[in-house]
Amino acid sequence: MNSKTAIRSLWVCGLLAAGLTACSTEKESCESQAKTAPLAAQAKVGQPQAEGIALAKVPGGVIKEGELEKEHGRLVWSFDIATSGTTDITEVQVDAITGSVISVDQETAAEQEKERQEDAKQKQSEKEDKD
Repeated sequence: MNSKTAIRSLWVCGLLAAGLTACSTEKESCESQAKTAPLAAQAKVGQPQAEGIALAKVPGGVIKEGELEKEHGRLVWSFDIATSGTTDITEVQVDAITGSVISVDQETAAEQEKERQEDAKQKQSEKEDKD
């Protein structure tokens, strides 16, 4: 095992340990972290670095949500960034391997709500499949 692989393995174990501790109070958060840990081991760009890249695209913005996910076959960091003076959210996706910005999209409050409802339906469907 080379040193990079060993370091990544230790990092993933640390994430899992921290996640399991935090998960004792929030089951949904725990499930999300369990899904993200294997992806984190593949990422070459960490969350703090990806956040900096994303925030550079939205001056004065504040990250409201961020997640590591596979989208269209790519491993990406996806961030919802709010700016003062508007209810719109800017979604910035950063490639978790190269650090390049994949997309910058504006979402209105109505689009955000629609996305939340679709996510809730998907989570409910996944839960029913487990039961």
